[in-house]
Amino acid sequence: MALLKYEEIAESLRSRIAAGEFEPGETVPSGRDLAEQWSVSRATVIKAMDVLRNDGVVQARQGTGFVVTETPVARPAGGRQAGSARVSGGMPFLRIGAPDWAVPPAHVAEALGMDAEVEALRRIRVLQLPDGSPHSYAVAWFPPEVADGAPRLAQTAPIAEGTTRYVRRQTGRFPAEGTDITTVRLATEAEAEHLDLTGPTAVAVVLHTAHDQEGRPLVCEEGITPGTLYEREDTYPM
Repeated sequence: MALLKYEEIAESLRSRIAAGEFEPGETVPSGRDLAEQWSVSRATVIKAMDVLRNDGVVQARQGTGFVVTETPVARPAGGRQAGSARVSGGMPFLRIGAPDWAVPPAHVAEALGMDAEVEALRRIRVLQLPDGSPHSYAVAWFPPEVADGAPRLAQTAPIAEGTTRYVRRQTGRFPAEGTDITTVRLATEAEAEHLDLTGPTAVAVVLHTAHDQEGRPLVCEEGITPGTLYEREDTYPM
């Protein structure tokens, strides 16, 4: 389906931001400039900026116009309960390598309902503490039908609006139920390297699986956090 003009403008700006043309905090082209560039009305440009603002890509700044939001944040696996806003309790993160296709571990394939030896799209990141030190190592796996329908998942550039909003816009699928399984084990060599751990170290492992409104798996993310940094608090009626 062809994009409407305001959607074209929004996607063009989104791509330019993802490519680094406009850094966080920088002002994007003005409404007048965009209207002239695209030969559209200011109303059309306003609709395009509303799309980007609703997706968390830009924000309005009085006297300046629209600026690119600061570095996107993510929540650790297991921190996605209802009412947990994306920007509340989130952490900045570093992308590790480029997204790639690989055969997931057996327990991840089972959580995603995938047959053995079928590849899934893998995205790896390290969530950081305020001082820049690592907090957790997270590996997200997307089943083929999700990755194919949302091609930007396979790109190295950050998805400024967040993967959940992007996947929903591309596929119409969104998280309706999450399952978290927490276990404890020793960190692997690769995990220890990315988490700056020395010697055998106990880590908490949260396997988070999100299911869509029809109960189909959307993503499975394994978050590894050193035992000294892992804490979970639940409040419930008794």
